[in-house]
Amino acid sequence: MTKLLVLDVVGLTPRLLAHMPRLRAVAATGFRAELGTVLPAVTCPAQSTFLTGLPPSGHGIVGNGWYFRDLGEVLLWRQHNALVGGEKVWQAARRDRPGFTVANVCWWYAMGADVDWTVTPRPIYRADGRKDPDCYTDPPGLHDELTAKLGTFPLFSYWGPGAGIASSSWICRAAEHVMAVHDPDLTLVYVPHLDYDLQRFGPSDPRAAAAAAELDTVLAPLLDAAAGRTTVVLSEYGITDVSRPVDVNRVLRAEGLLRVHTQDGMEYLDPWTSRAFAVADHQIAHVYVRDPADVPAVAKLCASTEGVATVLDQDGKVAHGLDHPRSGELVLLAEPDSWFTYYYWLDDARAPDFARVVEIHRKPGYDPAELFFDPAAPGAAKRRAGLALLRKKAGLRYVMSVVGLDAGARAVRGSHGLLPADPADAPVLLCSDPAQARSRYEATEVKDLLLRLARA
Repeated sequence: MTKLLVLDVVGLTPRLLAHMPRLRAVAATGFRAELGTVLPAVTCPAQSTFLTGLPPSGHGIVGNGWYFRDLGEVLLWRQHNALVGGEKVWQAARRDRPGFTVANVCWWYAMGADVDWTVTPRPIYRADGRKDPDCYTDPPGLHDELTAKLGTFPLFSYWGPGAGIASSSWICRAAEHVMAVHDPDLTLVYVPHLDYDLQRFGPSDPRAAAAAAELDTVLAPLLDAAAGRTTVVLSEYGITDVSRPVDVNRVLRAEGLLRVHTQDGMEYLDPWTSRAFAVADHQIAHVYVRDPADVPAVAKLCASTEGVATVLDQDGKVAHGLDHPRSGELVLLAEPDSWFTYYYWLDDARAPDFARVVEIHRKPGYDPAELFFDPAAPGAAKRRAGLALLRKKAGLRYVMSVVGLDAGARAVRGSHGLLPADPADAPVLLCSDPAQARSRYEATEVKDLLLRLARA
């Protein structure tokens, strides 16, 4: 069987590929194709579809997070592979070839997957509340191999105001090490760099092209190391320009549908008593409605909200492959220039303290404002960050309170989640083997493509 390298270059589109000659060369002797994505066009559903061949209604990953009804909690960015239903591509490959080996380098839902080598970001959560950069590996010895060679995983370059090329570089070098030392049959590599400046500044900003060129240079050694392997490059979504945050939870609260509880003067979403609330995820939002009798009125309210383009009811969810028990009773799609905030408080003075920090596991929705030092006062935010780092180095507890609220939301210039309107801003697939050339692949066809390439 042919060995494969599969690169998930997040946010890659034909428009950005024009600035990436080394990546374009992958298709020079192979092919390039349009890649149809899934709704929502966000990381966890798209990756799960690539690996299972199923839409979200089949594998159950309806967003980067959702409301876990059995727990009564909104949880984003879970890591256990058991959440993903369906047969994975490597499981199908092992039917033909027992012993087919797989390395997962930072694709999502890596933990607990039945692969041979796993590398995924995983901070050290210390008992006193501090969070230190690190990664999780399986087998455990791989952690020391990578750390000795590359240094500690640069967590604060992976997400947050400091997110940048260092994390993608570390991931690429880790993949090179795994291929050189362990030689997997299938190597999956997630490369996040294009997510950052495109969300900060929008794809039309010159800094988007600069980010693409910078990443192309970082990818070159990995592509060289893949000589003799078939290389597949794909992306989950394209990022589009936006200018309008939509506070759907505030709309629901104003109508008495969303409720909060208060502790120490801070308001927290109360999903247990709310009649309706939204889990915001870029340009889509799942709206969970406790009483079925309220669904029509909530749908009407959401449809009348500025920035909401479409409200999917049960039939709409079926039509888009989102009819899964984890989905909200309603799913909202934003206007092309809009995206959904998770904000539910009406006074910033009553926002929970986690709203002003990078806290992807406590916020009941996605928050791209975490990519900025508070735009309302960036200098002060950076000074607070510096003081927090000094406390951290001294072994003291610290709070990295640097994220803006409304000013941060207004600063966001790029988002994703909708199905693309323009092929130039849509996902793309590159392959070094011309045998499977087609002009277009759907996300649900990637699994079978990889199996055919592996058997070549």
